[in-house]
Amino acid sequence: MSKKVFSVLVSNTSGVLNRVAALFSRRAYNIDSLTVGETENPEYSRMTIATSGDDDVLEQIEKQISKLEDVIEVTELTPETSVYRELVLVKVAVNAAQRQEIAAIANIFRVQIVDVSKESVMIELIGNQSKLDAFLELLEGYKIEQLVRTGITGLLRGKVN
Repeated sequence: MSKKVFSVLVSNTSGVLNRVAALFSRRAYNIDSLTVGETENPEYSRMTIATSGDDDVLEQIEKQISKLEDVIEVTELTPETSVYRELVLVKVAVNAAQRQEIAAIANIFRVQIVDVSKESVMIELIGNQSKLDAFLELLEGYKIEQLVRTGITGLLRGKVN
């Protein structure tokens, strides 16, 4: 099974996200992650869709998305030609000693501690999936109270045509 990440430029109108999600649902395609946001031009939004399947399924996904109303452009984001990032917020239960341990780990990974209380520390991580997974592995000995991941977002490297 392969994985692909697509950058989909769409008109910023109501119902676009629903049409894309319905396409995946109707054909039983899997969405591994989906992020959507307005672009530099408020008339457009950019969806970053990570999906997996065999090569034929992935080719069909790209073709079917391209045919949807309000879709302007579909681009495959490959690791060699793109920059991927993901955001994770994680709240870890800590005591005073553990707070220092977590701060040391955070320092090594260059992540931000965004909230501190007597009982917990909230950490913000931004990076590629392998960096985030490695950091979260180091937290396995601690009690994670809450965790949220945004999903992949990305852009092609270099000059825009």
